[in-house]
Amino acid sequence: MVKPTTSEKIEAVCRCNTNKAPIRFLMSCLLAKIHNPSVDIRKPYTEISGSDAYSGRYYDERFVELLVHKYKLPCNPTTAYLTPAFRNLDRLLTTDLVLVGRPRIVYVNTLQLLDSVYTKNEEPENVLQEILRFLLAIKAEDEMRMKQLIADLKQADDVLPLASEEIVMLLTQHLNCKGASRLPVLMVASAYQTVKKQIGEENKPLAAHNAADKQTGSMGDVEITLTNDDQIVTCYEMKDKRVTKTDIDVALQKLSRTKSEINNYIFITTDFIEIEVAEYAKSLYEKTGIEFAVLDCIGFIRHFLHFFHRQRNNFLNIYQSMVIIEPTSSVSQPLKEAFLVLRRAAEADRR
Repeated sequence: MVKPTTSEKIEAVCRCNTNKAPIRFLMSCLLAKIHNPSVDIRKPYTEISGSDAYSGRYYDERFVELLVHKYKLPCNPTTAYLTPAFRNLDRLLTTDLVLVGRPRIVYVNTLQLLDSVYTKNEEPENVLQEILRFLLAIKAEDEMRMKQLIADLKQADDVLPLASEEIVMLLTQHLNCKGASRLPVLMVASAYQTVKKQIGEENKPLAAHNAADKQTGSMGDVEITLTNDDQIVTCYEMKDKRVTKTDIDVALQKLSRTKSEINNYIFITTDFIEIEVAEYAKSLYEKTGIEFAVLDCIGFIRHFLHFFHRQRNNFLNIYQSMVIIEPTSSVSQPLKEAFLVLRRAAEADRR
């Protein structure tokens, strides 16, 4: 058993919906300390001097990651050591260290928990056990709420489907929620999943939300191929800010390094589209043979829903499924629940 104050800090870290990296970071450090009691738990980087330093990333990727995926624990599906706060540190992780990230308190608690193990106020086994207890409890709570929300929607299966414009409004509301930067990717991917048989094109499996293109080898956030063909023909890159000429030039550099014969490179933005940028994108066709375009996210989905009007409910169901199965590191639990609540409210008038 851990002390009540320790338990409170652990719960605060585990229940932080906006930043899940510290959970995996703590688990890797605690596991290393349990495995080798001689290490200094505050030294999870081999760059730190001393024989008591260790590779926390090794424990994270070799053991913690397997645990997270096997039991679908509500924390990051990828290593914590590539997140900005925990990347390339070379000093002792003492409580006076200021780790850059938000919310601030989650990092304060993380360092204090490491210190409590270092000073032997807490045993690493007990702290790790308490983390797992909270993660399993949170997982059960989340699953119960989701089941209830989905059950409420299923009660209205026989109602008239939402109109295209009502779906557009629903998606707009969802985009306006906090932490919605992953949603445009899911919307475009859902559109292709809905009509892949009709158009003979489909999207490749999506890369992790926080993974850089250099790490994944991806050309864009959503890559489209012809059915039964690995050749990428269209790429979508999502921006939750205004697209600039520099963004387009970076895309040009990426394309210059690939052998794929891409036909379209499309930017999807949730911000205002500047005429100069749109014209610049349009001008590149003659130079490259590739059509560049900058499109508004909601405008894209609105046209899709009207063009494939009879598939609109299928699209909505596919989007809902993609939102639900997405890791909480890219679509938070509150954001998942928000969609189900918003959809239930939109369909309420149909009952």
